[in-house]
Amino acid sequence: MCDSFGLLRKRNYAILGTGALGGFYGAKLQQSGLNVHFLLKSDYEQVSQSGLFVESKDGDFTLPQVNAYNDVNQMPKCDVVILALKTTQNHLLPKLLPPVVKDSGVILVLQNGLGIEEDIAKIVSNVQIIGGLCFLCSNKVGAGHIRHLDYGKITLGEYTPKYEPHPITERMQQIASDFENAGIPIELAADLLVARWQKLVWNIPYNGLSVILNATTDELMADADTRKLVEQLMNEVVAGAKTSGRIIPDKFIQTMLNYTLKMKPYRTSMKIDYDEHRPLEVEAIFGNPLKKAQAAGVNLPQISCMYHQLKFLNKRNSLA
Repeated sequence: MCDSFGLLRKRNYAILGTGALGGFYGAKLQQSGLNVHFLLKSDYEQVSQSGLFVESKDGDFTLPQVNAYNDVNQMPKCDVVILALKTTQNHLLPKLLPPVVKDSGVILVLQNGLGIEEDIAKIVSNVQIIGGLCFLCSNKVGAGHIRHLDYGKITLGEYTPKYEPHPITERMQQIASDFENAGIPIELAADLLVARWQKLVWNIPYNGLSVILNATTDELMADADTRKLVEQLMNEVVAGAKTSGRIIPDKFIQTMLNYTLKMKPYRTSMKIDYDEHRPLEVEAIFGNPLKKAQAAGVNLPQISCMYHQLKFLNKRNSLA
């Protein structure tokens, strides 16, 4: 069983969602020498013929040949399946996950939002589910062409029922080693739930305001009024985390503000989805945290306001 996870050989990886995030991390893993299999949709013809090109602040590179598929049933069963689809496509997971993940394998969920792992656990059994929170500035700028602008660190935490804290497992360390060998910084967390709330401290204000106010991150930080609004929203996320019994220290907010100040001007992933008339991840990033807090009797008024604004914009945008 140990060898089934690749302890005595190199682990193989599947990437479900070869976009700005999945394409970048998958390409880095393949560049490091691992066997990686990519599921693609619109880019399949281009990538199967010409591979992947990553334009990165850390150095550009090309993978002339990759294992490209447009049908998950043609993919081999893999030790680690990286889920990098937008959560708006998670209704596809009952068809996508079972054919590609090995028994006793790992599903690594690199998605935004709250409560994602709970839904995946209902689809597949006899697997380990690990949540990954990515702090990455990356865009897909063309078919098979990823532009990495900044950062790239991933925080990994193991999912357990009810999100109870869990000691760092050997498999988490093995996956972390694969990513670190590929030049990707990794942090291991014993509490996945607090890590997810911490990611929302950034995602909720910047993704939401970027769409509602038609602004990039640098514009939001440069204006005193929007910066104040960002901080107020961050504090509401901290209040939401408390309803789940998770404490986020005040200094974490300042850390996120400092990161964003140093960040290159960035159009958030939600803003790109909005501009491209794609569905927005409103429920995973805004709706689920609101429901968790409201179930505990706590109202988050500014996040609630943003949630309903985004739902309106998302509906109107889908008709445009």
